[in-house]
Amino acid sequence: MDVEVVSAVGRFEDFATVVGTQRADAGGCWCMSYRDSRVANLERPAYMRAECSREPGPGVLAYVDGEVAGWCSVAPRSTYRRLMNSRTIPFVDERDAWSAVCFVVRPGFRRQGLMHRLLDGAVEHARASGAEVVEGYPVDVGREKVDVISGYVGTVRLFEGAGFTRVAETTGHSGGRVRWVMRRELA
Repeated sequence: MDVEVVSAVGRFEDFATVVGTQRADAGGCWCMSYRDSRVANLERPAYMRAECSREPGPGVLAYVDGEVAGWCSVAPRSTYRRLMNSRTIPFVDERDAWSAVCFVVRPGFRRQGLMHRLLDGAVEHARASGAEVVEGYPVDVGREKVDVISGYVGTVRLFEGAGFTRVAETTGHSGGRVRWVMRRELA
């Protein structure tokens, strides 16, 4: 299996294949939950098309043998309205850390380790864009499995495997489990 992870800049249609909805009028995240959930459902595709049209872009896409298979939202924390105003996910310091907030792997590509590849690609994208530090807010499931819905934030084990360390427990939860601020210094 040949896997490539690249920036979503210039790749809106592939982004839409992974996170979009089948009908334009359907409710859906479009990866807007952290960016700005006030944007109406019908306006979300246009918003993300604009994000995909300029550097550094809204995240990275994974391709398996040339077919788009997954997504990781990664961008400066300051671009995520929900994180800037969060009462549950604390700031660690004054730096504008890049935040990896969401993973989506298309059915048919799951259980092949793509979240690991997506996180590695997200870190490299952040580094290439000048980030000093990358953080994520995964759920701590220990050795248990996490359901697809709760696991969109990733797991502590995933982030630890990519060289991140726990720096602060949050008061946020996903699937009833505690989430952590995990960080990886890039300097």
